[in-house]
Amino acid sequence: MTNGKKPRENPDYQPQAAGASSYLYVGIGLLVVAALAIGGFFWMNNKTYPPVDDKVLTENASFIVGDRTAPVTIDIFEDFNCEHCAAFEKGSSAAIRQSVIDGEIRARYHVLNFLDSSSDSGDFSSRAAGAALCVARNDDREVFWKLQSAIFAKSGDDLDNRQLADLAATAGAGPASVECIASGQLVDEARTMAEASQGQLSNSNEGRVSTPTVLLAGKPVDGIMDGSVWLEQIVAGERPTS
Repeated sequence: MTNGKKPRENPDYQPQAAGASSYLYVGIGLLVVAALAIGGFFWMNNKTYPPVDDKVLTENASFIVGDRTAPVTIDIFEDFNCEHCAAFEKGSSAAIRQSVIDGEIRARYHVLNFLDSSSDSGDFSSRAAGAALCVARNDDREVFWKLQSAIFAKSGDDLDNRQLADLAATAGAGPASVECIASGQLVDEARTMAEASQGQLSNSNEGRVSTPTVLLAGKPVDGIMDGSVWLEQIVAGERPTS
């Protein structure tokens, strides 16, 4: 709103053009930003990752099944809140189990938890990993496999600890496992193991982490979502790895 008066003007004011030094500073700033961006790009593309540490994988597997003398060892990485992992289990679990029973492979299961935040509770992956660890410590492989299948069948339901314990009981778990799951006894340990296993998975795939993944001699196996052909190739002595 105006009052009808003419705005005052300063007769001595003269707009000043930016000096050469101002343009110089701006130019240097832009060059620095560009250099950092380019440097970051080349650093990311040239970053090297250490080889997968088999000792770390052994120590942090949630469950290991199969004879130590089996000719081949595979590492299976899954997250119980991962729908693709559920699909992988449907397509390959029976073949994996039979190959273990037949002494053809040894399987190390790594239950990750990086999809915790995708569940309403914010920690379903970790709690389910803890449940699997309870059964691994107290029961046999058949119970572990049954519970694994049951959790994947219910993963979208974000079960609480009591419900996970009930699934374990139905799968044949003993009282020790059921109480361990209901109380969340091994959830923190499962988180620590998941972090260590995830680090090795990252090293195997140039910093990328995804589930499901199967490693053979530290290398990702190709075609694991296309049925169990990948396993047949491994048993036959082939190396279907990237």
